[in-house]
Amino acid sequence: MHKLLIQLGLRFDDPDEERSFVRSFTLHDLGRTQAAMVLGAFVYCSFSAMDWILSPEAWAVATTLRLVVAVLVLLPATLLLTRPDARPFAEQIYLVYCVVPGCVLSVIYVFLRPSFDHGAAGLIVVILFVSTLLPLRVPSFAAFAALTWTCFALFETIATHENPGLALVNNAELGAAYALSLYGVGAREFRARRQFRTTQELHVEKERSEATLAELRAAQAQLVQAEKLAALSQLVAGVAHEINTPIGLALTTSTAFDHDLARLRRTIASGQIRRSDLTQSVERLGEGAALVFANLTRAADLVQNFKQVAVDQATEDRRRFEMRSWLVELMSTLDPLLRRKGHEVRLACPDGIVLDSYPGALAQIVSNLALNAVIHAFAEDRPGTLVIDVARLGDAQVRMVVRDDGRGIPRENLQRIFDPFFTTGRDKGSTGLGLHIVYNLVVSTLRGQIAIESEEGIGTRVTIELPVSVP
Repeated sequence: MHKLLIQLGLRFDDPDEERSFVRSFTLHDLGRTQAAMVLGAFVYCSFSAMDWILSPEAWAVATTLRLVVAVLVLLPATLLLTRPDARPFAEQIYLVYCVVPGCVLSVIYVFLRPSFDHGAAGLIVVILFVSTLLPLRVPSFAAFAALTWTCFALFETIATHENPGLALVNNAELGAAYALSLYGVGAREFRARRQFRTTQELHVEKERSEATLAELRAAQAQLVQAEKLAALSQLVAGVAHEINTPIGLALTTSTAFDHDLARLRRTIASGQIRRSDLTQSVERLGEGAALVFANLTRAADLVQNFKQVAVDQATEDRRRFEMRSWLVELMSTLDPLLRRKGHEVRLACPDGIVLDSYPGALAQIVSNLALNAVIHAFAEDRPGTLVIDVARLGDAQVRMVVRDDGRGIPRENLQRIFDPFFTTGRDKGSTGLGLHIVYNLVVSTLRGQIAIESEEGIGTRVTIELPVSVP
């Protein structure tokens, strides 16, 4: 029997899947089912009016039987489904709810006159109610049909008919009603099983997709972090190269210091020191000290500026800062990298623009735009110019324009320029995350807007509008 049901699509191979379906099928929209059960109890009792019309002398017995069934079986079965511990047995409760009134109906027709002449019509109403309003599966409905039809046929044998041929007609009508209802119940269950299987597959696919998406987001976060560190490492390389010069000069000067001091010591030790020699040595030492001081000051300034930029990018704290002085510090860390390749940076920013924002995010934006221009905009053999222009837009906003005179962006690439992993320089080691990071930082972190315009052979212009105070 199980194999036949499986072949007909009315049972699952997996027992766990079958139990899960039965629980879902029998308890789906339980409130509606309970309302239908209450309505069924009311209709079952209300048919006592028909009993009065058919056989007034037996009306009291018929009505009593109907009320007893409603009070002892139908309503308690309905209330029982409100208990969570009874819901695993919902299908058995439905079956009792259907079989008892169906069988008792045959008992009622024994007392009525002309007995079973109208019995088929009453039982067909019960069959229609069961097949349309209660979530019974095919085996349960078949059990209901077998029990109620057997009971009907059994009591019909002890009843009298005004027309003996009505027994055959009644059973033919019931057989057709059972067959049609069984087909309807089977079709409903078949559709429910297909929908259940589809829902399960979609649920599994959703979980798989969510897991894949989580992995992709984690990988993207790692790549974004790597891109940030890569930008910071380029700043480190540029600053280290720039610091080499003043540190080297200071080291050379200190070596000359040591030579001059040794010569001065020997002169003093000989006791034959002249005023002119002493004066010349002091002047040389003074010049050397000034040169060491100037170069060490330059190195200290570079280190301090880089330290502030690095701290901002690492901590991503919010603070108030003056735009021009902050940009000067930032560009001093980018300047070695740009100047080493022959590029020029022009900064136009009025004094007094104070932002309450995230300097680390803004530093990342400017750094990525500058490095993107170095990699993509400027040809290797042609120096270019990068212009950063900052201006107020009323009291609440600031506009920053970063433009270059490089090769520009092809028109077909402009719509994808902020997409993650889109790059035309994969062969140069680009990941395609630089401008994607810029877009996310502007929109999500700084709550601003960004737009890009470009024309091949002329250059690119990136316009960023930011709130003075991040909301």
